[in-house]
Amino acid sequence: MSPLQLLFQGDAVHTAVALILLCMSIAAWFVIFWKSWLLQRALTDVSRSTAAFWQAADVTAALAALPAFDREGLVLPLVQATQTQGAGTLAAAGDRGQQLTRVLRDALHGVLQRLQSGQVLLATVGSTAPFVGLLGTVWGIYHALISITGGGQVSIDKISGPVGEALIMTAAGLAVAIPAVLAYNVFGRLVARLEADLEGFALDLRELLLSSPKAD
Repeated sequence: MSPLQLLFQGDAVHTAVALILLCMSIAAWFVIFWKSWLLQRALTDVSRSTAAFWQAADVTAALAALPAFDREGLVLPLVQATQTQGAGTLAAAGDRGQQLTRVLRDALHGVLQRLQSGQVLLATVGSTAPFVGLLGTVWGIYHALISITGGGQVSIDKISGPVGEALIMTAAGLAVAIPAVLAYNVFGRLVARLEADLEGFALDLRELLLSSPKAD
């Protein structure tokens, strides 16, 4: 009998735990593949977009050139935010430096929120899947011992089979959790690297616009 069949051969609680682990695994692997693709593109986009911006003649030319390089929309929103000041509103209150700090901070938060999407799910799966699997193991061992006790004579042969089947749930929980934890840590480092690059660009952009008022 295969491990998959063993997971689903128990009672309703045992089967429910197996289904939960299966759903958690599918969700985690979907996020892993999606974020791998997203962050790979993002690393390339940020490098190419910042290079294209600094090679442009002015901010207007940079805005026209960036869409070709910024496929994920990580750098372009920062530049666009500096071009909309909302004259006559509180958004335009304060000096030029305060306005740029505010709009760049808000744009940067929006970009980083997109980059960090999926991290909560990976962290949740990585931290809870082992305990979900352990619940299935405890439940399976409990019912295995009850059935063995009710059967009369107890032997190692009667105990080892059902208990071994129940322990598969613990292994299943770890198999779901370990990829999620590893992916969370790797993606966290990549997001932190992108965050540092974007924050540096935002700071440089602010200084540029402050020193060249006519650039925008």
